[in-house]
Amino acid sequence: MNIAVLNLYCNIVRLHSFSLGASANQISQSAASQAIQQLEGELGVRLIDRSKRPFMLTAEGQRFYDGCQELLAAYDRLRASLVHHRAQIAGIARVAAIYSVGIHIMSDQVRRFMALYPQAKVLLEYLHPHKVVEAVLSDEADLGIVSYPPKNRSLTVIPWRTEEMVFVCYPTHRLARHRVVTPPELEDEAFVAFDPDLRVRKAVDRWLRNHQARVNVVMEFDNTETIKQAISVGAGISILPQPTILKEVGGRTLAAIPLAPRDLVRPLGIIHRRGKLLPPSAEHFLELLRRAEPVAPQAPTAAPRPTPR
Repeated sequence: MNIAVLNLYCNIVRLHSFSLGASANQISQSAASQAIQQLEGELGVRLIDRSKRPFMLTAEGQRFYDGCQELLAAYDRLRASLVHHRAQIAGIARVAAIYSVGIHIMSDQVRRFMALYPQAKVLLEYLHPHKVVEAVLSDEADLGIVSYPPKNRSLTVIPWRTEEMVFVCYPTHRLARHRVVTPPELEDEAFVAFDPDLRVRKAVDRWLRNHQARVNVVMEFDNTETIKQAISVGAGISILPQPTILKEVGGRTLAAIPLAPRDLVRPLGIIHRRGKLLPPSAEHFLELLRRAEPVAPQAPTAAPRPTPR
């Protein structure tokens, strides 16, 4: 038994998948399965019930997982305490982020961090907003990145940045060439919305209501990627954070137009458990995020003109 096997076990449990856990440890799925079987043999207990899909932890498996989490955190702290030079910051920063932030912002920040601290590693997981908060509170993540960060006495919330919300449509939509889109122009439009339980949905609904704009909600999803796909096949229009559609606007597969008035934004925040002593790798990643420049807004790209036949 060694630290690598304990880390593999924790990754498999945390990600609820042998294949994803193996990938996080850069080994094959079969090697991961054999390592866990060998671990169970050494301990003399069954940790994972593989007869169920998805698999479930046994009572012993849960107890071993909890102990491994504490052991690995202590190991990371001990290892990091032996390092004094900036370039030698080591250990793992566990970060949970909502899908849109993870895909459009965090990948660049992770690359920057790895370049600065080659001996450190960021374990980044994309989750539903509620799951990000749960991961931080349960100590499965050191840091969380969420929109509309919740007020919770167990959390420390660090305001990070705000993103302008813009009107998004298919390039041939009747509003695609407008310089701005006003609330009356949204009246009775087929609208692809976020799920009702998300804070961003409540903020958009409140903006529409305050400006007396009534839309026809035809679809509801829990992430921006699926909403963009629905818009791209002509299902309707939406209101999305401007940085999340830069790629599509640049490729002219979607059109984005500022709203008027421009008073709807999505706040992003960094959260961690209050009173938690962050490992050095997580502390340095947090500082990198706080120093990072926000994504610069770009002027909306006009929809492409029809090609002459």
